[in-house]
Amino acid sequence: MTNPLYDTLFGAHAGKDTPFLHLPGGTTITHAAFLAQTAQMAHALTDLGLQAGDRVAAQIDKSPNALALYAACAQTGLIFLPLNTAYTEGELSYFVENSGARLLVASGKAAKALTPMAGRLGTRLETLDADGGTLAEAASTNPTTFQTAERSKDDLAAFLYTSGTTGRSKGAMLTQSNLLSNAQTLAKLWRFTQDDTLLHALPIFHTHGLFVATNVTLIAGGSMIFLPKFDLDAMIDHMPQATAMMGVPTFYTRLLDDPRFTAGLTRHMRLFVSGSAPLLAETHTRFEERTGHRILERYGMTETNMNTSNPYDGDRRPGTVGFPLPDVELKITDPATGGALPDGEIGQIEVRGPNVFKGYWQMPDKTAAELRADGFFITGDLGTRDADGYIRIVGRNKDLIISGGYNIYPKEIEILLDDQPGIRESAVIGVPHPDFGETVVGILVPESGAHPDPDNILAAIAPSLARFKHPRKLILADELPRNTMGKVQKNVLREAHAGLFAAAET
Repeated sequence: MTNPLYDTLFGAHAGKDTPFLHLPGGTTITHAAFLAQTAQMAHALTDLGLQAGDRVAAQIDKSPNALALYAACAQTGLIFLPLNTAYTEGELSYFVENSGARLLVASGKAAKALTPMAGRLGTRLETLDADGGTLAEAASTNPTTFQTAERSKDDLAAFLYTSGTTGRSKGAMLTQSNLLSNAQTLAKLWRFTQDDTLLHALPIFHTHGLFVATNVTLIAGGSMIFLPKFDLDAMIDHMPQATAMMGVPTFYTRLLDDPRFTAGLTRHMRLFVSGSAPLLAETHTRFEERTGHRILERYGMTETNMNTSNPYDGDRRPGTVGFPLPDVELKITDPATGGALPDGEIGQIEVRGPNVFKGYWQMPDKTAAELRADGFFITGDLGTRDADGYIRIVGRNKDLIISGGYNIYPKEIEILLDDQPGIRESAVIGVPHPDFGETVVGILVPESGAHPDPDNILAAIAPSLARFKHPRKLILADELPRNTMGKVQKNVLREAHAGLFAAAET
């Protein structure tokens, strides 16, 4: 096979006038038309002098053009680096510089602000929007066929940036095999076929929306109702035309809050999948009572794509993430020794399989610390396996916060809070939230004699953080709880403030 990822996901549909993307305005883009658009985009990329292995960073809104850019990178052998559209210029600068991206693709409205940064880094800047942009204009007159670049399953296909509690972001290197094997496994496990229409309201700068939802649909030959973002009215309007939906817990709580969301509305649906954040057992139960459907919850992460899933047939148990995927090995280990623990005991989750990433870009020490020589990846999540084999996530041995499906790293926020006038120190934690799974709360210890105003501090740090990272609440405290070694006990803080947003549940 010339290029396993492109040939399997995209090239397999060459010449097919079957529906691929159903757009909100009523337009449908066929597989053949999408591949023609992809080929034009591929020519535009290579015309810029880009070669296989070069990185392309993209901070653009969700659209067919954005998806064609991903496909074109696969066809040309370029490494695709999708970035959250909420990232600030400072955050974006780090990702572009660290990855060595030769091309940054941004929205037209952001181009003016990003031009100095791109110039400083020596990165070419092009624009791409749903209705045009410089890259789209360059592509529009190009041939609609392209000679696919030769690539192997072990070649890199994408970078996704993650981070640790130190706040330094890490580029997870994902190969063609990583992406392809996961799509093949999930499509089979979740019974996706060419007859499926996926209701797609997830962002595509993220594993869930791009490498799970989109890739699974592509490999099955199905279609997607491709919404720019989650919009409650649009979800309800389009659900009768769909057979499946993938979402974060917030999607499901918002649907349940609307009286229009009924069993009748979901009559044609066969599958609802939830991930990217913990799904409350209460949400699972309410959903089944309302619709008769049991949400299928699964577990994955940036470095591995999906690791486990509740069964398609069988008991989808609330509060669990099901079983390891057929081609994934999972073990629960002692964080101190790495030794395997028996069922029922809590330990760190380690996984091994074709889905596990190649390592962190230009970080061999960090790679060696988290990716064992035998191929097992230390996820940083704590969990347990019950007597029936179901995996339950009970916490994290990192302080990662997952809110609405987005990863948030406390240290980054704590640095900003600690720099505010009158603040001696801070601790940022995630606490349960009925809509977002978790939300961000900051605990502030004032300097002696100082009386800082939390609202003023929130306003001061807001410009430096993507919106989803903003603390929902700042709380003043006399001191932070510490153990005998002087380490802040964030577990104590989480327990103390676990019910902070409980009132929102009623």
